[in-house]
Amino acid sequence: MYRLALNMLFGDRAKLAMLLCGLAFSALLMAQQTSVFFGIMSWTYTPVHNIRAPIWVSDPMVEQANDAKPMRDTDLYRVRSVDGVAWAAPLHTSFLQARMQDGNFKLITMVGIDADTFAGAPAVLSQGRIEDLRLPNTVIVDEWGAQLMGRVTKGPDGKEVVIPLKVGDTFEVNDLEARIVGICKVRRAFTGGPFVYTTYDRTKLYTLGARRTLSFMLVEPQPGVDPAKLCARIEADTGLKAWTSETVIWSWSDLSLARNTFWWFWKNTGIPFSFGTAVALGLFVGIAVSGQTFYSFVLENLKYFAAIKAMGAGMGVIARMLLVQAFTAGLLGFGLGVGMAQAIGRAMIEKGMPPFVMFPQIFWATLALVLGISLVSAIIGIIKVSRVDAATVFRG
Repeated sequence: MYRLALNMLFGDRAKLAMLLCGLAFSALLMAQQTSVFFGIMSWTYTPVHNIRAPIWVSDPMVEQANDAKPMRDTDLYRVRSVDGVAWAAPLHTSFLQARMQDGNFKLITMVGIDADTFAGAPAVLSQGRIEDLRLPNTVIVDEWGAQLMGRVTKGPDGKEVVIPLKVGDTFEVNDLEARIVGICKVRRAFTGGPFVYTTYDRTKLYTLGARRTLSFMLVEPQPGVDPAKLCARIEADTGLKAWTSETVIWSWSDLSLARNTFWWFWKNTGIPFSFGTAVALGLFVGIAVSGQTFYSFVLENLKYFAAIKAMGAGMGVIARMLLVQAFTAGLLGFGLGVGMAQAIGRAMIEKGMPPFVMFPQIFWATLALVLGISLVSAIIGIIKVSRVDAATVFRG
């Protein structure tokens, strides 16, 4: 009976093609939009990913990693005095305008790190040495920034070509020279601007002597000290806010800076609603198109199902036949849709577009939803067949 069900399904190629198109489009929309959503949201906690530290300390009013509220430099000594702290390093982050050699201005994220320990420095440098930041008026730019801030010229064919920044090039920040001594590899920021690293003391010059330049403090616990307990101790002794970035993004730990950043953007921006609407549309289209197509398929083959009933087959057998047909189409449509989503994602990554992050949970959730659409389609067909009188096959 199951082979007969599959022969019926693959025998009607026009209906099968329409059914697969509906299911594949639904799977594509749900998987692709969800993966792009989590890719974009991964940019929101970029500082936590790029600046590795067991514990972050911030102003009590800070709600997420991109929300830097300056503190006094004396707060650094207060944190260092807390029992269990091995060391604490200053960190500055701010948005500044960089003036390029051609006169254009670019928005950059200036990151000031401790010149002694280099805590918070980029982990991977493709060019240069981190120690060169101790030289006067020096900075390190990320690879994306080197491309974005590069010089635009015309190639031999007349088309515009971007010449990326390299070690030795210079630009200005608040009329002060910034000489590139390294190119690093880091994750891009949510704002889209490049990261420019320099020393913490030098940021005071680039920010025109701002009264407060301490954005965060990076803290290392002493051996054997639990980071979560140390966070509570820092908050109790200093009145500042302490976070741990040890937990992954979907952890429910209240101390996770990444988690707080993710959920802050979830609650306070329209990003989840926009992508959720697209996913819901994919689910609705899948149910509408696939359900209607499968119902049409059942109507055209109603006489065969009636004949099977007339030969003594119960509704249980026919229901299983319809389920086999619906789930077979669902698996094929799912494979086509997710495959296209992966292809689009690779193309987006190669062109430097928003990241495409398909977690295993997205894969399995899309499969479950597509099979759910198939189940709804099968139920519609089962209801129709159950109402057919087997005697109609003998009435012509």
